[in-house]
Amino acid sequence: MPCDLILVLDAQSPREVVPALRQLQGTVRWVKVGLEMYTACGPDAVREIAGLGFDVFLDLKLHDIPNTVAKAVESACKLPIGMLTLHTCGGREMMQWAVKAQQQHKPDLLLLGVTVLTSMSAPGLAETGVAAPPDQQVVRLGRLAAEAGLRGLVCSPLEIAPLRAVLPPEVALVTPGIRPRDAKADDQTRIMTPSEAVRAGANFLVVGRPIFKAPDPVAAAKSILAEIAAA
Repeated sequence: MPCDLILVLDAQSPREVVPALRQLQGTVRWVKVGLEMYTACGPDAVREIAGLGFDVFLDLKLHDIPNTVAKAVESACKLPIGMLTLHTCGGREMMQWAVKAQQQHKPDLLLLGVTVLTSMSAPGLAETGVAAPPDQQVVRLGRLAAEAGLRGLVCSPLEIAPLRAVLPPEVALVTPGIRPRDAKADDQTRIMTPSEAVRAGANFLVVGRPIFKAPDPVAAAKSILAEIAAA
């Protein structure tokens, strides 16, 4: 499975990013719409960005009782999206209900399970009552997600290798926490460079600020894509 780049849209409105997106048309295929924009603008934001010709990764990290999550997945399936996230810590039944809804309403949608957020360190995880270190918790949740029928996971690049050791090869791994060597870590604590993540077995690299904050976003995106291709 080849590796591709997903551009994070850290903004409250499509209007804030449309100028940059127009420049990036033809360079970047995937963009991620998260809670900030979706909460501010709703489904119309997804439709507007998809209308520019991008494939949309809707990152809502759904986490609720099984029926509610299944209904949310059903609603999301009506939108022009290619990926959707839910929290694996919602448990097996919740994920199974989500998968059933996805398969019934949008079979080509890649439903992704979020394992441990890349902003979480071992001490932070321990404060929530999880004694296991992040890598062990990621593997535990990743196995559970695959057993529940999910075809993809979101994980730190540091957990790619342990997951690849235990999961079917067709499970896609989407990795935030990607930073070129000269970029700031920002609020990410478990990070890798693009080439390191590709060699570890990532299928999608999620990058935001290193592109949008660059003096030339197109050049920054092309540089990361070139690093992916070389790796």
